[in-house]
Amino acid sequence: MATNEEQTRWVVHGERLIYDNEWIRLGLVDVEIPDGERFEHHAVHLGRAAMTVLVDEQNRVLMMWRHRFLFDRWGWELPGGLVEVGEDPKDTAAREIEEETGYRPKELEHLITFQPMVGMVDSEHVVFLGRGAELVGEPVGEVEADRLEWIPMAEIPDMIARGDVWNSGVLVGLLYARERLNGARG
Repeated sequence: MATNEEQTRWVVHGERLIYDNEWIRLGLVDVEIPDGERFEHHAVHLGRAAMTVLVDEQNRVLMMWRHRFLFDRWGWELPGGLVEVGEDPKDTAAREIEEETGYRPKELEHLITFQPMVGMVDSEHVVFLGRGAELVGEPVGEVEADRLEWIPMAEIPDMIARGDVWNSGVLVGLLYARERLNGARG
């Protein structure tokens, strides 16, 4: 007797590349659904991203107030960026914190890895929890944020409720970090 997974599994027969550059790869995937119907389904492949919930000794998280042009919207975000080819996501997280904020984390530990939009987008996000930070300089490179602030973790739920935090990676990272940190205290 077939398991439920076997009865609902889609079969992939191949993928045809439509567009490809260093940021995004778009393909049409030849799929067959369980009833035997076969069609092409869009697939968007993005590079892995790494970000960090950096918390100081006062239980505040370092956040960046950023504008996102696609939505013409401002929001609080975590430092992070794309993992370079051959780079360990933990190294990416540490590099991005320093480049974007001027801080160097004292400790970094893996928090969670997730896919923010399954179904047609492959964009793995690796989130780290940083504890403690040392200011080592000014942010470098392009201007990433309008401002940086150390925000008390206790304020995060209200910020989310107001819509000031709306990025999926930031939401997942902050909520998971709050659970981890509260569990460590409890």
